[in-house]
Amino acid sequence: MNNNLAPTYQRLFGSYWVLWYETSNSYSVVDDDFKHLLYDYLECVSFDAFKSKIARVDSSLDADTIAKNLQSYLEQCNAEHGSDELLSTDFIVSKRKISKQYVFKDKAFQVNFDSDLIKKTIHPSIAHLETENNVSPSVIFDIYIESDQLCLFKNEVLVRIVPKQNYHFIQGKFAMELLSFIHDNEESDWLGTFHGSTISDGENSILFVGASGKGKSTLCALLTAKGFELVADDVSPMLAADSHIYHNPSAISIKKGAFSLLRPLVNGFDELPDTVFNKTKGVIKYLPCKTPNKNHYPCRAIIMVNYTKDSDTTLELRSIKEALETLIPESWLSPDPLHAKSFLDWLSKTPLYQLTYSDTESVTEEITKCFNRFKNH
Repeated sequence: MNNNLAPTYQRLFGSYWVLWYETSNSYSVVDDDFKHLLYDYLECVSFDAFKSKIARVDSSLDADTIAKNLQSYLEQCNAEHGSDELLSTDFIVSKRKISKQYVFKDKAFQVNFDSDLIKKTIHPSIAHLETENNVSPSVIFDIYIESDQLCLFKNEVLVRIVPKQNYHFIQGKFAMELLSFIHDNEESDWLGTFHGSTISDGENSILFVGASGKGKSTLCALLTAKGFELVADDVSPMLAADSHIYHNPSAISIKKGAFSLLRPLVNGFDELPDTVFNKTKGVIKYLPCKTPNKNHYPCRAIIMVNYTKDSDTTLELRSIKEALETLIPESWLSPDPLHAKSFLDWLSKTPLYQLTYSDTESVTEEITKCFNRFKNH
């Protein structure tokens, strides 16, 4: 068989195997039976040899269909994803209609937009970093639409171009470029940026993940009001060198449904500006948080968040399958094989939970108890 299609790494997590394919930088979670069947297939010298092996095990099985399904699975797992490398467009300086300057600690940067609508994709989450002082930015970003394509430039060099409706890809790429700038790293230094929010107790951190609307940002806002530190909201970057999650200075995005919950807990909540970018998300407020005491923290757990009205607060262990199905689809993970191995190493020692909650006090107590498990880790 074509062993070039075999997974680069395989790692057992309980009753599931996580397989990583270098060609596509993709992760697949399979059960033990499928994994052994897959390797039986890969180790056979031909389709006929595999069919004969299957027939010896159970003559009632349709060996031909099994072989075709396994080959199709391998081809899908090895399918390379497209990239922007072959795309190019010239920088258009006349698109600089709106300019904003920002400072984070000693890092100054500028972002230029071609319209108020495009400004709303980036500015509201970093508006608290805006400065009115005349600064000399170390890096200048430009974001604009040209021929229905949304373009992101860094120092007048194109770094991402996507159809304008896929603006979230530009948001993600901008976050990566900004985080690399403020932490003095290159994109190749990061293990990944997770679509999730990270909270710290000043010693360790926990990564909260979940689909949009499940309450992870609201939970982080609640926890910061109770004295925890916000490390990152929505985009949580992990450095390959230490597998720590680093501070992302973006504000927490709060949807209108959580306003009444947070209003009594957050001073000046109603003074925060309302932002409306599209009708599906509705009104959003961005809640800035103070900078954490440390620049980065080890991440000791992944918690899948599920806000359910009038529910009891429960924190239950979950399988790697559920966690990766939640974590991976909207996260960026490094294609570097050494980084992929580090990611699997980190996962292997990181407990995975599901949190169901509705009550503010009890969820704070539950997260506090969770952090206490990792004291002096």
